[in-house]
Amino acid sequence: MAQARVKARTARKESVFGERFGVFAECMLTGVWIAVACLGIVTYPAAFAAGARHLRRRTTHQGGGLREFVTDFRTAVRGGWVVGLAGWAVAAAVWVDVLAARAGLPGGPLVGAVGVLALIGAAVALLRATALWSPGTTWRALLADAGRHTVLDPAGSFLVVCGLAVVALSAGFVPPLAVPVLGAVAAAAVAVETRYRHR
Repeated sequence: MAQARVKARTARKESVFGERFGVFAECMLTGVWIAVACLGIVTYPAAFAAGARHLRRRTTHQGGGLREFVTDFRTAVRGGWVVGLAGWAVAAAVWVDVLAARAGLPGGPLVGAVGVLALIGAAVALLRATALWSPGTTWRALLADAGRHTVLDPAGSFLVVCGLAVVALSAGFVPPLAVPVLGAVAAAAVAVETRYRHR
């Protein structure tokens, strides 16, 4: 009887490990899909939205695969490309601020620092918006909700910033590693939004 209990506990531990490793592997695969979908330059919000929705399906055991990812991506890109274009415009504005700071203009360092912090905040809000995306939702409403969540949940926002830092460091040390890690960033955004909903 005792031996049967030990075997049952061992089987449970192995299945939990197997399930967690499966989620990790799914995140890495999703990162590759996201990277390919981002090749359209302004398609990165739609790519992350499709990746986040795929990971939500997988973690709730609803199935899904590449075909569903592609369908979600096509739906999300309809309004998402405008968000992607706006994101590049914000990044360009921050780059100008940083150049002004380096040129030694009066107040340049302060403006540069504020610009960089604003860019990080915008990136976090965008990732949180992609984690909330589902077909039929508008990007404007998603970004408004995600902006509120970014401010009201600083701990969750910090976790998303840490995910972005991991991607940046991965790209710095081993550039190809940054591709699969994109899936982990999407998973972090999904986890943060799930945590925020259940607070």
